[in-house]
Amino acid sequence: MTHHDRKALTMSSKVVAVSLDAHDAQASANFWAAVLERTVADGASSENATVNADPAFPGSRIGFHKVPESKTVKNRMHFDLLTTDFDAEISRLTDLGAKKLNEIKAGSRHWATMADPEGNEFDVIEG
Repeated sequence: MTHHDRKALTMSSKVVAVSLDAHDAQASANFWAAVLERTVADGASSENATVNADPAFPGSRIGFHKVPESKTVKNRMHFDLLTTDFDAEISRLTDLGAKKLNEIKAGSRHWATMADPEGNEFDVIEG
């Protein structure tokens, strides 16, 4: 059986959500819902919570699940947020509880690495 034949026998996968570990799932969901101007799904708790998907972007639901351990190393995956008003967005995110870790200006590229209230890194890119 060739690779093509095997592919014909299987269904493709689709991303339905991104899930993140958290100490407090509801607090993390509330933060990210505010950042992305979305809502938290009904039934949120400190154990499990979900930020509703943006209808324009299937698969953009974000789940949070309580875990006992703390974050100890840099994220292997992170969000990149694009903004046209860099300084205002950094200020808004900081007011929501994010912390700016680093800011880079390299030629025409400008971004900041931020951390959410649980320490998960994400980037804000001027564009």
